[in-house]
Amino acid sequence: MNNELQIADKILAESRVIAVVGISPKPDRPSHYVAEYLQHHGYRIIPVNPVCAGTHILGEHCYATLTQAAAALAEQQIRIDLVDVFRKSELVEPIADEAIAIKARAFWLQMGIINEAATNKARAAGLDVVSDRCTKVDHARWRAEQTKGR
Repeated sequence: MNNELQIADKILAESRVIAVVGISPKPDRPSHYVAEYLQHHGYRIIPVNPVCAGTHILGEHCYATLTQAAAALAEQQIRIDLVDVFRKSELVEPIADEAIAIKARAFWLQMGIINEAATNKARAAGLDVVSDRCTKVDHARWRAEQTKGR
């Protein structure tokens, strides 16, 4: 198993609260159905999308920014474990900065999203980082491996 798969497995095993940055309210969009899949597998999804702020997506309040989401959750003693990003590669660096500032444990860029400056910055700050992979696909693989190991 390569190092990135080991990191992905660690993130999936240890995370409970996942902020989905760039989530769409439209069920046919990858950000929506990936988040829905994760939610159905026991993760708490925190929608982050400035266009949808104040509404609900997948039954959860949607926040304009990661920073606002973290602050609201902190009042309930809830911490964001994983920041799962569905944004264009060139828009990712400020999200990495926010992930570091809120002390997230992990930073995940979805399939097709690659930004070395952002991932290097997040790694340097101590976050576990995965890039250009799908949380839904990796969770299904990880879950199958867990089932085999029983």
